[in-house]
Amino acid sequence: MTPTLATPSSPPLASFSGGDRMSRLIIGAAVHTIGAYPSGWRMPDAHRDTRDDAAVLRRTARTAEAARLDYLFFGDRRPGAEPRDAHQVARVESLSAAGFLAALTERIGLVGSAAIEAEDPYALARRTASADLLSSGRAGIHLTTSPTAAPAVAVGEPDASGAARFERAVEFETVLRRLWDSFEDDAVIANAETGEFVDRAKVHPAGFRGTHLQVGPALDVTRPVQGHLPIFHSGSTSYDRLFAAQNADVAIIAARGVAQAAGLREELRSLAFVSGRDDRTLKVIAQVLPIVGESTPHAQRLADDLIRLVSVAEDWADGPPHGYPAARSIAALSRVVGTDLTGFAPDAPVDPRLAAQFTAAGQELVELVAERTGLRPGGDPPATLRHLAVTASSNLPIFVGSAAEIATRLATWADVGAADGFNVHAATHPTQFDRFARGVVPELQHLGVFPREYDGGTLRDHLGLGRPENTHVSPADPRFPPVYRERSVPGVRA
Repeated sequence: MTPTLATPSSPPLASFSGGDRMSRLIIGAAVHTIGAYPSGWRMPDAHRDTRDDAAVLRRTARTAEAARLDYLFFGDRRPGAEPRDAHQVARVESLSAAGFLAALTERIGLVGSAAIEAEDPYALARRTASADLLSSGRAGIHLTTSPTAAPAVAVGEPDASGAARFERAVEFETVLRRLWDSFEDDAVIANAETGEFVDRAKVHPAGFRGTHLQVGPALDVTRPVQGHLPIFHSGSTSYDRLFAAQNADVAIIAARGVAQAAGLREELRSLAFVSGRDDRTLKVIAQVLPIVGESTPHAQRLADDLIRLVSVAEDWADGPPHGYPAARSIAALSRVVGTDLTGFAPDAPVDPRLAAQFTAAGQELVELVAERTGLRPGGDPPATLRHLAVTASSNLPIFVGSAAEIATRLATWADVGAADGFNVHAATHPTQFDRFARGVVPELQHLGVFPREYDGGTLRDHLGLGRPENTHVSPADPRFPPVYRERSVPGVRA
């Protein structure tokens, strides 16, 4: 079933802003304490003991805030999902990590994750509203939905179809915002003389009864500093894109290249516009994994080292162990390049004559390996099947180069309308994260697309979003204010 747009609750705006460019980039860091690259934890200088994650989180937060990054993003694995790599096997819960850093930071945003299928909306509203109050308005929430029915079935949902999961997600987001709005901003009086603590007329029960969720009482936490926490959403299905366009503040996309990213951003903002939103209030953030070196050849050698340490299924005679699925395999590579390679060892050099028989997708893969590592079939040293298999399995764009080269590439993506900003995944911690924060960010500042100082106190300020009015007392659907504070950097065109 193809999802359809809900009837807009307010008339569409007069014009669609479409691919307009933001006045400056949004930059957030996706935190993986042992590195986001599959083999990042195996590098000589990498953190790998998750029992000491607290120290790494503290160091990461301080480095990120010193670089003036807009937020730290803590993803989470969906309930029941098989871990693909080491960084998904053992890590602290995301909202706990964000809360831990709230007291250690002052300006940077902190975004935790929650799986809609596994959460109670009242409990999540209470935790997130509290986090926003305790962090002085720096909290955000990444709401995730599963692309499969398994999590919904696990929690007893009678209808786990894609349409039903989408409907429940929309209800969940609606309830969350109504609960955050339980207290009007001036509901607490605290009059010591009269003994009146709260104006009961300004405290509103959620009063929501939907197909999937029923929530009655008001939240027992005052309204968040930001009004509503910024809602992030990621996912690749048509339902995910529709949910992000209609209901989220930030859509996180995974695109292999600039053209795909630009197409996704245009689609998301078009969907937002026809649903009745000011499409400028939806920020589209692209995920990226940079490998930063002192020069391009140095960065390519680092990329080569990382690839050679990635395990594929054929490395084990009895099949891969827990955490290394067979999706990263020579068998899977064979399907991509259109040539049977299953008789070859993972580290076998790619024969140029064999590579000439690859499909167009296989030829593109060969070029991508050459771009990232400098290695080609028949070269000295040559590209191997492992290089092709590992590269084929990545769903993130990987930028390899010097700090200046990567900064220019990020700015170019934004300039052509491919993204409003980036969710940056560091291949290793601490080295690659430090090289981005202390190398790439200054280059972005030099280009004039990222500020040298914070230009606001809340996460919504960092994202260029206005503060929503209270849904209980304002006109229909006031969640996404059409007038928002543009952030700018002197000398940068909007």
